Amino acid sequence: MSSSPDTPLLQLSGIVKHYGTVRALQGASLTVHPNEVVALVGDNGAGKSTMIKVISGVIQPDEGEIVIDGRPVTFSSPLDPRSHGIETVYQDLALAPDLDPAANLFLGREVLRGGVLGMMGMLDKPKMRRQADDAFARLSVGLQDTRSTVGTMSGGQRQGIAVARAVLWASRLVLMDEPTAALGVVQTGRVRALIESVREQGVSVVLVSHNLPFVFEVADRIEVLRLGRRVAAFTRAEATAERVLGAMTGALAEVPPGDPAVHPAATVPDTMIGTAINAGTDGTGRVDGTGGLRGTRGTEA
Repeated sequence: MSSSPDTPLLQLSGIVKHYGTVRALQGASLTVHPNEVVALVGDNGAGKSTMIKVISGVIQPDEGEIVIDGRPVTFSSPLDPRSHGIETVYQDLALAPDLDPAANLFLGREVLRGGVLGMMGMLDKPKMRRQADDAFARLSVGLQDTRSTVGTMSGGQRQGIAVARAVLWASRLVLMDEPTAALGVVQTGRVRALIESVREQGVSVVLVSHNLPFVFEVADRIEVLRLGRRVAAFTRAEATAERVLGAMTGALAEVPPGDPAVHPAATVPDTMIGTAINAGTDGTGRVDGTGGLRGTRGTEA
């Protein structure tokens, strides 16, 4: 689908999702431009994985708008984002451990043989293996034996297979939920190389991660969620650990100018809420107090 170079590939605005009384998303927003890596960061419970599930069609928002190439769309199932070239690498990878890498890449999209054999449901395993090997080679996924089952492979290799599967079918955008979770230094480096390879092929990436050093290395932009809202957005040049962590915790207000979709974080003077009690009235000179970041119920102590 053609669009203006300035038109975002994907834009979410005002996304609301409730689970009973739990408000997972409260007007959350996200913007992704063509051929860029966007990191979505935030503390536990900020709504990051819920946003990924909304984009991947696993859950449907209660309110809000999803726009692709400037046109509103509705994702009622995981098949809908796939039709727009969007694929997801879930945190648990969603691989079948008893199948080989090629079978995992074509899981649910198996290639049948031609003629009568195809009508009988016979799979064209050599063709699938060739295409899988090409995908692994393009992304530099190092697999010593592509006929071994996935369950016998390392965490980094399994991550590479999951990414290769997404890239094989994604033409526009790959969503990655905590791709470096439980990986070592070497395996994390391989994931970093995979993300760079995906971007070089013209596919955008939305990356959810708690690993801020990793995020600073690979992301073109960083968007921060806090309490179900986007509270800040940084380019790579603007991002520092202090500013990102400040936005995540509410210690800093980081509102991009002219961005009405960004909800301001708590400002510095109002961030730490404290109530002094027993301020020396018992003769000890001791000051007892309670405090906390806004949103952590410090004002209710």
